[in-house]
Amino acid sequence: MNKRSVRSLDMSGLVGQRALVRVDYNVPLEEGGRVADAARIEATLPTLRLLLGAGIRPILLSHLGRPGGRIVPEESLRPVAAVLQELLGTPVHFLASTDTDLALETSLGLPEGELLLLENTRFLPGETTNDEALGARLARMGDFYVNDAFGTTHRAHASVVGAPAHLKPAVAGLLVEAELDALERVRSAPDRPFVVAFGGAKIRDKIQLMEAFLASAETILIGGAMANTFLAGMGRPVGESLVEYDAVEVAADFLARAPERLVLPADLVVGVPGRDSNDSRIVPADAIPDGMAAYDIGPQARERFSDTIARAGTFFWNGPMGWFEAAGYAEGTRAVARAAVAAAESGAFAVVGGGDSARAIREAGLADRVSHVSTGGGASLEYLAHGTLPGLEALDDT
Repeated sequence: MNKRSVRSLDMSGLVGQRALVRVDYNVPLEEGGRVADAARIEATLPTLRLLLGAGIRPILLSHLGRPGGRIVPEESLRPVAAVLQELLGTPVHFLASTDTDLALETSLGLPEGELLLLENTRFLPGETTNDEALGARLARMGDFYVNDAFGTTHRAHASVVGAPAHLKPAVAGLLVEAELDALERVRSAPDRPFVVAFGGAKIRDKIQLMEAFLASAETILIGGAMANTFLAGMGRPVGESLVEYDAVEVAADFLARAPERLVLPADLVVGVPGRDSNDSRIVPADAIPDGMAAYDIGPQARERFSDTIARAGTFFWNGPMGWFEAAGYAEGTRAVARAAVAAAESGAFAVVGGGDSARAIREAGLADRVSHVSTGGGASLEYLAHGTLPGLEALDDT
């Protein structure tokens, strides 16, 4: 990593100072405002413990949801503060404002050994537009800056790139450091064979990364809704399946350029939209019936995908193989998760690239058995495609 890490700081000279720490606590909330999955909160604990142990006072900035620059009570970070306090065993103060004189006063008066979590940065109109004045005001909340929000580092927002422009040193937290170390290994020095599995949808969001992997990976496995678009690009019937029709030509072009390296499922699990999986059946991938939709890869595809992944030297996975939230359509995604574990346990470097695939492997109880599970779906894809991110560019060079 060519950016300074929090490890590089002379902690003895920072005792009592305020660290403005950008974290990514964009966590799912259940009915009643309870945090449904604390994985992103837990991922920041090593950096926070490092700072607290050095006598530094962390001031935390995060977003939650997409409130669009207005106050949306249901997207308040207040529930996060309680979970963070429980996990850390340290007092966590929550303030229902961010860009205010009260926030500044509270940050200055924060006792050593305690933390302050400010309200959702996306309640502020200038956050997502990277308003320069807002970035400068946010910078007043700290004496130096730490980015430990990898999942947001691809966003040129005021709290991600604006604040560190006015606050030095500006360094990466331990979470960001670990993410970059893992992703750079995939990007620049993969052990062979290098196998990639793509699922989910949104081909257009992954075009540049697929281009990069066409040059570096031996095999790219395609499942999930993305496979439907590739099947449409081959002229196959897709029934009522989810297809990105504006990306069909892109898919067809990829197939024409690398037919031997792009592997589509041989069979699919299909069902009738609007009905439960009791009406599902297995069909060849080129024979999706009218009135039915593909919701998972079939047993032949699972076997081939799993065998290919298990033999990989490096494996990168982004996107589920189907509608994994529905029990009857989750087996393809679970098979890929188990294959990733098998690869890792055989010595491969197996990385799960955030988003729904990270959620799926956590729900399967297998997250701690692969090499790395990214906390940032979009950020991990953009970094692998380009080798940098706006939030990284805002940090100090080594």
